[in-house]
Amino acid sequence: MRIRSSFTLLAVSAMLAAQAQAPRSVIGTVSAFQPEQAAFEVTTDSGAKEKVQMSTTTVVQQVAPGETDLKRAQPFDATKIALGDRVLVSWTGGGPEARRVIVMGANEIQRKKDAERLDWQQHGLAGVVDSVKGQEITIKSRTFGGEKLSVIAVTDKTVFRRYKQDSVKFSDAVASSLAEVKKGDQLRGRGTKSADGGRVDAGEVVFGSFATRAGTVTAVRAEAGEVTVKDLESGKPFVIKVTADSQVKRMGGMGGPGGGMPNGRPGEMRGGPGAGGPGGPGAGMRAAGGGPEIAQMLERMPAAKLDDLQVGETVLVSSTRGASKDQVTAIMLLANAENLIRMATANSRQSGGGLSMSGPGLSGGMGGMSGGLGGLELPTMMP
Repeated sequence: MRIRSSFTLLAVSAMLAAQAQAPRSVIGTVSAFQPEQAAFEVTTDSGAKEKVQMSTTTVVQQVAPGETDLKRAQPFDATKIALGDRVLVSWTGGGPEARRVIVMGANEIQRKKDAERLDWQQHGLAGVVDSVKGQEITIKSRTFGGEKLSVIAVTDKTVFRRYKQDSVKFSDAVASSLAEVKKGDQLRGRGTKSADGGRVDAGEVVFGSFATRAGTVTAVRAEAGEVTVKDLESGKPFVIKVTADSQVKRMGGMGGPGGGMPNGRPGEMRGGPGAGGPGGPGAGMRAAGGGPEIAQMLERMPAAKLDDLQVGETVLVSSTRGASKDQVTAIMLLANAENLIRMATANSRQSGGGLSMSGPGLSGGMGGMSGGLGGLELPTMMP
């Protein structure tokens, strides 16, 4: 159950339980404390700021992430409310003091997210839709050794969700159906995975239309969450918006001659944290017609900071296809990406694909699996 949905249901339950008192409720994240006033600040999901005044009569309770039944709320020590906690606050009458505060701890929420993300990785497959035939969706994914085909099998009971335009959050995907899945969409399916890892009988599918663009950083406004980039294809500037839900990653070193590949051979990585170095997924791995998936490797890299970006470095950014070409909201922003682009380009040339720079972004936004940069696409739908 999604965290936001859980609190929405809890809010409805709270209002129904105290309908006669006509309570006012807000849902948000604890963003500041005012201990001298026995109060704290909540930033609501709409971005508004609300002051929560506590008193000796305020009821403070905690529920587990995903819980939707207020009857299961447990007493909670108000002094343990922490920055980043999710809260549902309700007031009754016209008084300033909160009547009830329901807390979902930030640590518990993160643990649930981590478990959910791991489950999608272990029991799911992701890639670009190549074809839809009957109740089987064939997807392509990119490894260091080339393309890999996989099958997502669905039934009438499979739950489909689709990313909205300009959306960033996995949890905000809306109800959809198999009929809306199109070739070129990026898609994740989760369910029962075959022993060889090439097929999933999916109980859940999430998909959307995304673009990956490459450019050179010309300005960084970390305080505003904005990066201005010169598009590598068109030469025109565009702005990357980075929100709290965006992921910022940085490629580690990819040592050796030949554009960063050891011995000049694409498909072999070593050196540098987050690449083939210590602690990096794919450390010392060499692919020959297979190997680790690039998108999975990038997804598992540790987070980086926006203010570490430097003017002049090359970045890749994934986003939904929005209304404006001059601005995108990042799902993932990958810094220090020049060697990855070189490697993908070399793979494409070895397979006879060449380097195509046509279409929106690089080769249709690099969402396809042929042409520009070897069909490279950044992770998009990250639980």
